[in-house]
Amino acid sequence: MIDHYEHLVDRLDFVAKRDFQRHIRSRLPALKPLFQRAAAESGIDWRLLAAVGYQESHWNPDAVSPTGVRGIMMLTAATAKQLGIGNRRNPKQSILGGARYLRIVEKKVPDRIPEPHRLWLTLAGYNIGFGHLEDARILTQRQGGNPDRWQDVRQRLPLLNRKRPADTLKHGPADGIQAVEYVENIRNYYELLLWFDHHPEDLEAAASPIPNTKGSTRRRTHPAS
Repeated sequence: MIDHYEHLVDRLDFVAKRDFQRHIRSRLPALKPLFQRAAAESGIDWRLLAAVGYQESHWNPDAVSPTGVRGIMMLTAATAKQLGIGNRRNPKQSILGGARYLRIVEKKVPDRIPEPHRLWLTLAGYNIGFGHLEDARILTQRQGGNPDRWQDVRQRLPLLNRKRPADTLKHGPADGIQAVEYVENIRNYYELLLWFDHHPEDLEAAASPIPNTKGSTRRRTHPAS
């Protein structure tokens, strides 16, 4: 069991592993019913919503960025208004708002795109904005890739950080590097939440140091727009 956990967390750095484990214990229990309630309304797995919330704010309802996004799901003021959210720092409202907005983005993704590509593209659109996601898909097609396949779009998203070719696209430059990191982090957190939800005993075991294969000791351990 622990071997599988180690395989997952090896994709996160030490600080990320340590903090995630700590926050599962200290912050998630109070928020879990809210994620589950939002899941019941939206049809989105609560663990995926929790993974998005962790990537956005580390489950901190008072989180705020220099650009003004805030709350568990780090909603912009405009997005909150669109969704009828009156208090972005209220965890219940923020989580429901994030789930609703994720569905709004998903509905813009072409129906023909299968899972899991549809999910990863939706998450990228949630982070970078759907217009920029479409630009990355257009660029993917221009370069002979499959715009409906996440791995292909993932390779082109970082090109949006460059003046060229971003200036040849409708929405111009954007932080595609961040969008890729955003999706990959959520994938990691989601897999870990799935694992611990099915193997809660391993969350306790993960607190104990274990030796790695080299003999040293280690622990088992942006804005929606």
